[in-house]
Amino acid sequence: METKKKKVLFLCTHNSARSQIAEGLLRTLYGDRYEAFSAGAEPTTLNPYVVKVMLEIGIDLSGHHSKSINEFRKISFDYVVTVCDKAKDLECPFYYGLKVDDVSFPDPSDFKGSDEDILCKVRDVRDEIKNYIIKTFGEQK
Repeated sequence: METKKKKVLFLCTHNSARSQIAEGLLRTLYGDRYEAFSAGAEPTTLNPYVVKVMLEIGIDLSGHHSKSINEFRKISFDYVVTVCDKAKDLECPFYYGLKVDDVSFPDPSDFKGSDEDILCKVRDVRDEIKNYIIKTFGEQK
């Protein structure tokens, strides 16, 4: 008998970087157990540096777009994860799920420097989120 996949929503302010990374990683690593979604309180556009660093590890986000949390209000989630302090503190307290997890990762839109400097910092964020995904969802059945 096939078990139903648990639904996970990753929330961030703009749904342009951190929540998109988390969605892509969860789908790729544990898509057999979880349906991953991401959204933002103030959706903008996908960060091009995020697309590049995710492609480096074989995850293509080029077809993704930023989505509003309003698109998901009628879906019942098993887990809701805020990946930035602003989403946790100001914009997303109405979300409900069996588990709400508040974590915070640096915002790639704040990174300054050369393209390579920014890419290095975005890679660090990607890897931090990957470690969180593995630790949080990898051991759950």
